[in-house]
Amino acid sequence: MKLNIAYPATACQKLIEVDDEKKLRIFYEKRMAQEVDASPLGEEWKGYVFRITGGNDKQGFPMKQGVLTNLRVRLLLSKGHSCYRPRRDGERRRKSVHGCIVDQNLSVLSLVIVKKGEGEIPGLTDKTIARRLGPKRASKIRKLFNLSKEDDVRKYVIRRPVGTPKEGNFSTFVNNFCDLHFTGKKQRERAPKIQRLITPQVLQRKRHRLALKRQRAVKRREEAAAYRKLLSQRNREKKMERRSRRSTSRSSISIGKTAEEAKKIVGKVADSKAKQLEKAPKKLAAGKAEVKLASKAPERPTATKGGVKPVAGKGGAKTAPAKATPTKPVATAAAKEIGKGKKPEKKTEKPVSKAKEQPKAEKPKKEKKKK
Repeated sequence: MKLNIAYPATACQKLIEVDDEKKLRIFYEKRMAQEVDASPLGEEWKGYVFRITGGNDKQGFPMKQGVLTNLRVRLLLSKGHSCYRPRRDGERRRKSVHGCIVDQNLSVLSLVIVKKGEGEIPGLTDKTIARRLGPKRASKIRKLFNLSKEDDVRKYVIRRPVGTPKEGNFSTFVNNFCDLHFTGKKQRERAPKIQRLITPQVLQRKRHRLALKRQRAVKRREEAAAYRKLLSQRNREKKMERRSRRSTSRSSISIGKTAEEAKKIVGKVADSKAKQLEKAPKKLAAGKAEVKLASKAPERPTATKGGVKPVAGKGGAKTAPAKATPTKPVATAAAKEIGKGKKPEKKTEKPVSKAKEQPKAEKPKKEKKKK
């Protein structure tokens, strides 16, 4: 089994191969993130303490934290899970991973030195590899130099010179050296742009953003109020339209009914007037006839107590009928109206028929003939 040992203090790591199975027994049945004493590996490792960070089995499948087994399993992994990098948004895939428990089927085991021992390990603890770039975030710079919030972080930014000798780039170094020593130009340096640095301009921008946010909120509220007002107005107009439609429909129905009724009434009135006009000449003729009869009627004799006057003659037995006293003709109301030029009304007094008047005058004549 191979052991990949890293030492963060010097930024170095070393890969060693251990063939003795007895030396590797200290790692068996241990989980990831557990600490192991490294003294059984040899005298040079006396006092060192390792922490298990991971590994790969002989087929190349990685160990996954949280899978409590020393075998291989297939898990459905998505974004955020270890041992998987999605290629598309929301992609999930079932991958084979090894459990977090160490066994003899691993080919490589990753370790980190937590505690340094007595001796130096060549290539691991005896040399340091300088970092090419320093911290970029303001909070990490403060943490590195133990600065407070009042201190200016820009003074503590780690700068690096440009044109340092590298493999295959010696000409650049020579040009920079000549510029510095012969032409009087200064050495060029590069510094990272500090992120999350709080400056007055940043605070001003923040205030501006908040002001815009407040303005948007106020505008949104005003627009919502205006929309509600407009909506209520439209609803009110719709209600008024509905009411007007209902009232017009009702009035049209009532107008139609009244028009029909008026037509019927007008028809009835016209019929009654036509009938009256038809009856009017007949009534006029009847009234004129009554007036003539009244003017031509004979005088009736006045009746005595006995009803018959004694006639002086032979024997004195004959009696003459009592002469009817002449009666004045009684003009009916229809005749009066006709005389005045008015039309007669419907209700008129019935004229005295000729049949009733004539017998009274003719009776004495018949008696004379018989005698």
